[in-house]
Parts: sequence; structure tokens; C-alpha cells
Amino acid sequence: MKTIVYNEPASLKKIKNQDGWIQFSPHPESILCTFCLGKVSCRTVRSKTKLMNILTERGKPEEALSIFDSLVKGGHKPSLITYTTLLAACTMQKRFNFIHSIISHVEDNGMQPDSVFFNAVVNAFAECGNMDEAMKHLMKMKKSGIRLSTSTFNTIIKGYGIAGKPEEGLKVLELMSREDNVRPNLRTYNVLIRAWCNKNNTAEAWNVVRLMLASGLRPDIITYNTILSAYAQYGQTKLAEGIILEMQKNRVCPNERTCGIIIGGFCKEGKMNDALGFVYRMRDFGVRPNLVEFNSLIKGFLDAKDREGVDEVLTLMEEFGVKPDVISFSTIMNAWSAAGFMDKCREIFDDMVKAGIKPDTHAYSILAKGYVRAQEPEKAEEVLSAMIKSNVSPNVVIYTTVISGWCSSGRMDYAIQMFQKMHDYGISPNLKTFETLISGYGEAKQPWKAEEVLQIMKEFDVEPEDTTLHLVANCWRSSGLTKEDSRIYNGAKDQDSFHQMEDDILMRSLQKSSEKEEITESYKNLLQIPNSFGYDAKLSDGALKGRRMVLREAESLHESTLWSATKSMHRPCRFGTKMQLISCQPSQGQFRAYNQNAHSCTVVFLS
Repeated sequence: MKTIVYNEPASLKKIKNQDGWIQFSPHPESILCTFCLGKVSCRTVRSKTKLMNILTERGKPEEALSIFDSLVKGGHKPSLITYTTLLAACTMQKRFNFIHSIISHVEDNGMQPDSVFFNAVVNAFAECGNMDEAMKHLMKMKKSGIRLSTSTFNTIIKGYGIAGKPEEGLKVLELMSREDNVRPNLRTYNVLIRAWCNKNNTAEAWNVVRLMLASGLRPDIITYNTILSAYAQYGQTKLAEGIILEMQKNRVCPNERTCGIIIGGFCKEGKMNDALGFVYRMRDFGVRPNLVEFNSLIKGFLDAKDREGVDEVLTLMEEFGVKPDVISFSTIMNAWSAAGFMDKCREIFDDMVKAGIKPDTHAYSILAKGYVRAQEPEKAEEVLSAMIKSNVSPNVVIYTTVISGWCSSGRMDYAIQMFQKMHDYGISPNLKTFETLISGYGEAKQPWKAEEVLQIMKEFDVEPEDTTLHLVANCWRSSGLTKEDSRIYNGAKDQDSFHQMEDDILMRSLQKSSEKEEITESYKNLLQIPNSFGYDAKLSDGALKGRRMVLREAESLHESTLWSATKSMHRPCRFGTKMQLISCQPSQGQFRAYNQNAHSCTVVFLS
């Protein structure tokens, strides 16, 4: 094969965005393949284009872009098919700023766009909601003598839905009727129905269903699931459940997706009895509940503080042979952590490990956050260390959580050490990290160090916000140096607006404090925690009887199976007098520390 040196810098075209470069022409110093100078692409171009297409179809567009870059750098000239595949990959990654560049390069190379390329262009503009450009290229496609297809019009209707203009999508139906050999199909109507549902206009969605029936087409499972999702999303799950009867009349069987929509909707509305009742109805449809649905039920019952409901869900999981996963365990862990029972939270974590389920970053974060709430930052740091030893990569959230624990305990030396460890590990701090440190220095009455944090932020290219400056100013003010607040906030043009911001932040803080008091009180009632934080070692006869019952239940569990671990999650979690017998109740001092932390500490815990 003969080769020539590519020596035309003027034709080099690169486009840059925040994700990096895409090179459209060979590098000036590369060797251009002579086969690529002809009308037929060389074998390398064809094989790499095919690979790009496979990667794009498998949802790996970034790898497809890398293949394109290596192809061009290798001195090869991309074909029209290559550019079409590149356009699809860029669209999948939502890198819409490349659309015009790809179109221009195709035209500059004298390539004649075909129907596949035009459709890719229309789809790209539709995906970004630029319907003027999408319609412009639709007309250009028609003028080029390329026959428009139903698929092309479906893409246009989808684009109007993304742009929030479903009424324009209805006009496209009329436009289709003027084209020869183009008729709306089931997808056409379903796309339009989705557009109306996204605008919470189910009345118009049903009108489209009537248009569909008038055209001789019948709704399918996608049609119904789309409308059901709209009802569930906007708090009308009961109406969605009623539509199932109509589905069955039209011989459309509910599927797993249908049931997931209904269960998720009821859980979102807090109607847990309806959600659980629907699980039993699923048997009538011949559909088995899956792990996602069970996890939704567990979370819903925990949010409703209904431990007996959780117990019933776990029993149902066992009956259906559905094993809990890391999400199931983490959800229950989070409930115990939020209630302040870290011994139980840790017990669930250990049960998960014994069951052979590897904890993920979220599970470790729940544990660390719980220890921080309980003012045990040393245990939170131990969790982080164990996480790293288990080859689970920590993130900025868990590091900031541990830092906040040391800050709230007044140990700023340990907080800074943890900050350094995070940097050494290669994790960049975010705004929340720095604001946590500033708040910590404020609690430690070291406002000058809080102000130094602003300088450190610059080194990490993290811009302070108004709340950040307010925290620093408040550090000076709380130390008795009230004149320093205006110096810190001298970037504000309007001091009145700054003080208004202070008032707003104070109001939000008071509101959150009030909410925390209500939540704490509700957990007292739920878990039967006494109003005083003292602990009475004397138990009533009923309580002693309850304890013996709990012990008998514990002895009946199988120690070596997954479900023995799972049962230990929910057996002691039921309502009633058993709750006051949990042996993991914090001591008097621990409860007092936790209560004070919830109400007085200004360090913001991560959500």
C-alpha cells in the first residue's frame, strides 16, 4: 500500500467542549492512507466504523468517539457511515455542540448525505429540543429527493415533546397525512401520548388514544403504562389502578412495569396498605413482584414508621424467593441510623456481610453518617478505613461526613488530617467540604482559620457562594468582632441584601430545628423512648415477659442461611412493648449528647 504524508494544516478541524476534543481531519504530521483518497473507504475505515456502531448500540458512546479519534489520527478518511455513527454517539452523550461541525465536515468533503445521515441529524436536533433546526433539515431532506418515512416524523413528534410543545406534535400528524406512503403507526401515537403526559395533561393523552382507535390501531402495553405513569407521578395512583380493568377488557395484560408503576405510586403517596394489597393482586395477573418493588415497599413502610409492615414485606420476599440486596439492607440501616440506634444499624450491616452481600459506598456512608450523628467520629473514621481495605472506593461525600464529625466534636486537628487524607487519596473537596471546615472553625472560635479556608478554596478552584461568605462572617461575629462581617462580605454591592440573606438563613435554620424537634419526638413515640433520657434498670413483669419472647424468637433463627441474617433485621423491629427491650439503647450520656448535637451544632450534616 502506498502512503503519502498529509501536509495540509488548513484543513485540520478540531472542536473542543468541556469533555475534550474530537478531531475531524488527520493530523498534519500523520501519514494519509492512499486507499482513503479514492471513492471507496479502506478496510480499516470499514472495520472501525462497524466497531463504533457496535459500541454505540451497547451504550458505550465514549469508546466509539475514541475509535473515531484513533481512526483520524491514523491518517484515514472517515466515510459517510462513519460520520453518521459519530453523530449518533455524540447525540447519546448529549454533546449537541458537535452537530453543526459534523454536518459541515460532511459537506466540505463533498459527501452526499443519505436518508440515514439526515435522520441522524434530525434526531440529534430533536433530542436537544432545537425543533427549528430539526424541521429545517426535514425540509432539506425532502428537497434532496429523499422520501420521508414514518420514523422521521416520529422523531419530529418526539422532539416537540422534549421541547414541551405537544400541540405542535399534533400538527405533524396532519403533515403526515399530506405525504404519500406515510401513515402514523402505533409508535407515532405513543410518542405523542408521552408528550402530553409529560405536561400532566392526561385529558389530551386520552384524546390521542381516541385518534389511535379511529385510525384502526389499538393501544398496547406501552400506551397504558405511559398514561399510568402520568397518573402515579402526579398523585393519582388510585385512578391508575382502575385503568387496569380497561386494559384487561382490551386484552392487554399488565406486565412487571405496570405493577412497578402502581406500587411505586402508592409508596410515593404514603398509601402503604394499598401498595401491599396490590402485591397480592399481582398473582391474579400472573406477574411476580421483583426486588425493586420490594425495596420500594420496605422504604415506604420505614418512611411511615411501620415496622410491622417491613416485617410483612420481608416475609413476602421469602415466600416469593426474592433475596434482599444491598439496597434492602441499606434502607433498613438508614432507618435505624436516623432513629439514633447505631448498634442496630451496625448489626444490620454485619448481617449483610454475613449474607455474602458486599456493601457499597452508600451503605458505608449510612454507617459513617450515623456515627457522626451520635458524636462518635472515631467510629466514622474506622468505617472509612474499613471501606478502603475492602477495595470500595470512597467519595467526597463520605470524607466530608467524617470531617463534619470531627468538626462537630471540636477536633479541628483531626478534621484537617482527614482533609489531607482525602486529598492524598485523589479526591477533590467540594463546596460542602469547605463550608463544613468553616463551620467547624466557627464552633472552635477560630475565625482567622475559617477565613484561611477561603484561600484554600482558590487552590482547588472552588468558588465560594453567598452562604460561604456568610459562614465566615458569622465566625468573626460570634467571636465578638462584629465589624469583620462587612470586610468579609465587601464584594456585595448592597449590604442590606446581605443582611436580608442572613435573616433568610436564620429563618431556614429555625425551621429545620423545629422540624428536627418534631422528628425526634415522633421517634420517641415510635420506639417508646422515654421522655427523660435516664434509664430505669427495673423492668415490669410484662417487660420481662416481652424480653423472654424476643429471646425465644432469636433462638429459633437459623444462623447459617441468608434468611437468618435477614430475619435478624426485622424481628426486633416490630411495634409494641418489645421495642423498649432492645439492648442497644444508648446510655444516658450518649442520648444527651445526641440530643444536644441535633439542636445546637451548626455543622451541616450531609443528606
